[in-house]
Amino acid sequence: MTVRKRTPVRTSRAKRRVALLASGTALTTFLAAAPAGAGTSGLATVTATSESAALFDDEAGGNSDADDPAIWRNPADPGRSLVVATAKEGGLRVYDLDARLVQSVSAPKPPTEDDAPGRYNNVDLVTGLRTSAGRADVAVVSDRGNDRLRIYRIDPSAPNGPLTDITDPAAAPVFSADQAEINDQHTAYGLATWTDKATGRTYALVSRRERTRLALLELVPAANGKVGYRNVRTLDLPASFRLPDGTTWSPCGEPGELPQIEGMVVDPATGTLYAGQEDIGIWRLPADLTGKPVLVDRTKEYGVPGTYDEETEECTPGADPGYGGKRLSADVEGLTIYQESDGDGYLLASSQGDNTFALYDREVSEANEYEGGFRIGAASQTLDSVEECDGAAVLNAPLGSRYPRGLLVVQDGHETPEVPDGEGGTRTGTGFKFVDLGKLVDATDM
Repeated sequence: MTVRKRTPVRTSRAKRRVALLASGTALTTFLAAAPAGAGTSGLATVTATSESAALFDDEAGGNSDADDPAIWRNPADPGRSLVVATAKEGGLRVYDLDARLVQSVSAPKPPTEDDAPGRYNNVDLVTGLRTSAGRADVAVVSDRGNDRLRIYRIDPSAPNGPLTDITDPAAAPVFSADQAEINDQHTAYGLATWTDKATGRTYALVSRRERTRLALLELVPAANGKVGYRNVRTLDLPASFRLPDGTTWSPCGEPGELPQIEGMVVDPATGTLYAGQEDIGIWRLPADLTGKPVLVDRTKEYGVPGTYDEETEECTPGADPGYGGKRLSADVEGLTIYQESDGDGYLLASSQGDNTFALYDREVSEANEYEGGFRIGAASQTLDSVEECDGAAVLNAPLGSRYPRGLLVVQDGHETPEVPDGEGGTRTGTGFKFVDLGKLVDATDM
């Protein structure tokens, strides 16, 4: 009999982050010249225009936990575009541009009651994917619970909702050899899609939970309009690092846990993959995984030693040797590309540890130079600020009268006000915030 492994994960990671911040390694992030609307830190502050209903990671809430969004633009009617977002064991949620729920898709049930359930972690989109039933817009999802990709056709006219599962039933686990390995949950985690302009082939790049491995998977047509995938190659990012003083450093974590990657995005113009190694920083490498990775920026905590306490499941940080960066506070999370028509634009990254977002020049020739950052503050007591953001998606294109200059959607890891649980405590909610991209551009001078 296999033993079903429930996913703890955010607790110890959050505790470790708090300990690192308490050690004084967190530095104030600021712009060289604060733009209009800048807060006391020197970063511009914007507010959301709307938010989804809170999700709750408990039995009453269906173990739903907001994680990663993607924005699908309806070419026939941009004002009726959709946001597809993951809710972990809660599956997928589809929202309209007012953040109202359009469809809820359940994650797969476990093969047996002792196995891990389906758990949808990250999502990205492909426009015009080739299938045996013709071209289709699809959402590709990493199912961490089952170590597989799930593919959904997007069709707003579909009678049962815009998403229809077209995953090939024969799709194999991405990293695991059998169900026992799947239950250990070193499984498909972060995800980004990429279409190679030279060949027209479409791929998903997938990271492995608690490991440093990336896999390049080609999406391939299967019978009856289904879509499967095949493994092309893998690449392992570093797990330890040589510091300027000659010592070797690895970030503190649970025994056997390596510094994982989650947030990923491919710049479609250049085929460049950006991958956020949560405790380390942002890597840049060719999306086909054939080139040498370059560390674009480091977290503030980079190089800080730590000792893991198994009893408290916390890391006690040592002295900061001063080798970290100045803009990203671990974890590095949601990465997304803001594209401009002339080829300019920005790489946007969630700096989860200090609730900010960093902007980097999109051009590799400019070495992805840091260009500034922002916060998403509270618009009201009910439309709160964004904290501990996991995932983000930006679309610089008109989306009807609601968002004529585009949209940014981000995960909010701590919805307020908190909701009573009926037993004297509170339920911690998560959700998604919708930000008017035009207002963000004006506030940050993007």
